[in-house]
Amino acid sequence: MENNEEKYELIENIEHKQYEFHIEGLIAKIEYIKAKNVIYLTHTEVPTQLGGKGVGSALAKQVLSDIKEKDFTLVPLCPFVALYIKRNPEWKALVLK
Repeated sequence: MENNEEKYELIENIEHKQYEFHIEGLIAKIEYIKAKNVIYLTHTEVPTQLGGKGVGSALAKQVLSDIKEKDFTLVPLCPFVALYIKRNPEWKALVLK
């Protein structure tokens, strides 16, 4: 299986408050709300044409890496992100206790 994590470039669209992948003319995104040093991930959306390719997981991983790098505290309101963290417990340290 090819490694999708490196294939897609993470773009932070500050104006629209979302992280994005631009793939084949489509946009996969995770929307957020930032307050001080806390970031709330509110919604993940992957176009159906990109479904089943690991795009959502690759996006979640890159977003979590960015959050870790910026030393934000995470509140995963989005069920997809919450499930991703549950399946990848190495990211639990980011989550607000």
